[in-house]
Amino acid sequence: MATMVLSGPDLVRRRGLRQMRMVALSLLVLAAVIYVVTLHRDGGWGYVNAASEAAMVGALADWFAVTALFRHPLGLPIPHTAIVPTRKDSLAESLEQFVTENFLSEEVVAEKMRTAEVSRRAGEWLASGNHAERIVEEGVRTIGAALPKLGDDDVTAFVRGSLLPRFAEEPLSPIAGHFLGSVVDDGAHRALFDLLMVEAYDWLAENRELLADVVGPRAPRWSPRWVDSLVIDRIHREALSWLAAVRDDPLHPAREAVDRLLLQLADDLQRDPEMMDRFEAFKRRMLSHPDMGHSLTAVWDAVRTALIGAIGDPEGPLRLRATQTIKDLGKRLQTDETLIDKIDTRAAEAVGYVVRTYGTEIVSIISDTIERWDGREAAARIELHVGRDLQFIRINGTVVGALVGLTIHTLSQLL
Repeated sequence: MATMVLSGPDLVRRRGLRQMRMVALSLLVLAAVIYVVTLHRDGGWGYVNAASEAAMVGALADWFAVTALFRHPLGLPIPHTAIVPTRKDSLAESLEQFVTENFLSEEVVAEKMRTAEVSRRAGEWLASGNHAERIVEEGVRTIGAALPKLGDDDVTAFVRGSLLPRFAEEPLSPIAGHFLGSVVDDGAHRALFDLLMVEAYDWLAENRELLADVVGPRAPRWSPRWVDSLVIDRIHREALSWLAAVRDDPLHPAREAVDRLLLQLADDLQRDPEMMDRFEAFKRRMLSHPDMGHSLTAVWDAVRTALIGAIGDPEGPLRLRATQTIKDLGKRLQTDETLIDKIDTRAAEAVGYVVRTYGTEIVSIISDTIERWDGREAAARIELHVGRDLQFIRINGTVVGALVGLTIHTLSQLL
């Protein structure tokens, strides 16, 4: 015990152990004193003497049993004593097996996770106090420290060495087709199409002369210039009228034709081998272009600069939106039963997987740690935690011994 480094709780345990040892020893001394005082006395003192004699026997027997767990009684190498120091490795293995079979099993841990309401508790924590602000602040501090350290050379090396080769090998045609089909089905492309129609109309309205430059040279040589001008004006008006109709009519046939074209393209990208090969060939040409790496690095540099500026503003929309999103998530985790059940189930599955895969390695910490201990140190540590309660065995042995001795003496007298 003297060589051990004791923490605050260990010092409290040691004081409690010493106190209970003193109580048990005091009972033994009391029984010995009573035995000596009542020795060779007649009458009722004989019963007291018998009880005190049996109390000493019980106290000494239980002292021997308790002491034999941790050391050799009186330093004598009696067989089957000092059990903990001499058999600590086998005891550690037995303890490890017990914990594995009864506590760290996949079924027990997964069931505990399901009933622990982890998601609901997390939601309460996120939605209360300033926890959301603290999470955002810590995230901003981490991101703010990491972003400047990602240099352009590192990003370029990653893009060229890992990202572009992976994209070049991975077939993206089915993914692109599925994404395009989902966009068209949801109507998410209509805002972009509306913007294109507005811009096309405004551009054509302001660039009548460019139309004349394209159409004029294709007019017959014998056609008068004024006739060509009238034809160009008519084409210009009709084109503007058609663009305005498409722009203003959500149900225009041209819009439906574009939708059908995009859906057909989405289907071909997923099922037509020729279209899929053409898309993959186009992808490889784009990814192998010498400027692709520099372009992606430039995009990353712009994004990084924008992020650093956005997260640097404590009252900026990015931080406020992130904080509100975390709070909203916390509220959902308290009220959305579907989300709660889903997260709790996934958490139980994840913990079960960890226990199933790494449970043996986790529990081996017990045996590995105890095996590194010196035998006497192991005994001292264990005695420090359970020794106080074991002293009650000595106390009970003294009391029970006295009662048994009194009972035997009484029966002897009666018989």
